[in-house]
Amino acid sequence: MDLSVYSEIGKLEKVLLHRPGKELENLAPFYLSDLLFDDIPFLKKAQEEHDYFAKILEDNGAEVLYLSKLLEETLAEDRLKNQFLDEFLDFSDIKNKFIFELLKDYLLSLETKEMINKIIAGVRTDELDIKKNIFSLRVRRVDIELPFFLNPMPNLYFQRDPVAIVGKGACVNRMKTGARRREVMLMEYILKYHTDFEGVEFYYEKEFPYSIEGGDILILNEKTLAIGISQRTSPEAVEILAKRFFEEEKDSFEKIIAFIIPHNRAYMHLDTIFTMVDYDKFLVHANLRGDLKTFTIFKTDKGFDFQEQEKPLEEILKDHLNLDHVHLIKCGGGDIIASHREQWNDGSNCLAIEPGKVIAYDRNYITNKEMEKTGIQVFTIPSSELSRGRGGPRCASMPLIRKHIV
Repeated sequence: MDLSVYSEIGKLEKVLLHRPGKELENLAPFYLSDLLFDDIPFLKKAQEEHDYFAKILEDNGAEVLYLSKLLEETLAEDRLKNQFLDEFLDFSDIKNKFIFELLKDYLLSLETKEMINKIIAGVRTDELDIKKNIFSLRVRRVDIELPFFLNPMPNLYFQRDPVAIVGKGACVNRMKTGARRREVMLMEYILKYHTDFEGVEFYYEKEFPYSIEGGDILILNEKTLAIGISQRTSPEAVEILAKRFFEEEKDSFEKIIAFIIPHNRAYMHLDTIFTMVDYDKFLVHANLRGDLKTFTIFKTDKGFDFQEQEKPLEEILKDHLNLDHVHLIKCGGGDIIASHREQWNDGSNCLAIEPGKVIAYDRNYITNKEMEKTGIQVFTIPSSELSRGRGGPRCASMPLIRKHIV
């Protein structure tokens, strides 16, 4: 498979999803914040909503691939399954040798599909046979913060963040929080060892010391990236990407617009501030005020250089995309109440499936009407449960192939 993502709006031809599973049922109120959740979605309804999302994608010509299915195909060989478990459990920071071996033996006893589902769902401290060493268990139970030997990964249905497809390669990201860091390994193994992804180049790797997440990476066109420097993405990570693209001449990108984002949950990633919905139309956080500080990193004969700017978003986009006009569509129509409510439900985080066509949550009806007023076609999906994870349709998808735009 030749990966190809050179815009936010080119017709979506192939996309990666993760259908929510039992990991959502391993959420409980007393440790929600540890797993980066504010509420507990109802699994059955969340799956129905996700299936509706997938059907809209397929009805509009996109092939939908599922993370767990690809990983099952990748780990069909016993040798690779053993290798994966060793690396995964080590990456999960399980230092107790007894528990490490207990978990590995248990997971290897399962069929590959079931093993993958269990890794994602988590392994509780009360579900394994630990009679062989009750002392280790008791010590471990005193020590743990959550009631799991292997913590669940409830954020996994937000496929945008762990691995970002950029141009013809992949950013295998170092996630900021420990709660999400293991998610990266699943797609990393697929990219390394699944026959459909042979030869994919990594532009960033999870072993790098600086955090970056896919929600902070927007591909504005084949030459221009926008990257948020946020509570989840560090400036050093942006510099590494600049070196890859400009000094090592990887891919076609010649410019990175680095946006400085306030460190709060309302501005978690760049795609919570704005998403591109057409050639000259952008859906934006209604409460953006004043000038935004940016650093434009650009290619030079000797590598790269940068320039600091402070301008309104509209002017930044016009300048860098060579547009005569930019239409900023405000989340919630800019209303003082509706904008906050719909921003909380990711009203400014929608997924473009081709220029002027987007998928959005149905609950953000004011924002959706504002988009329709500008000629955008909006496909809505039910969202009472998916939205509880604090991420929209863009967050919940990772494009693998988009048609080039002209």
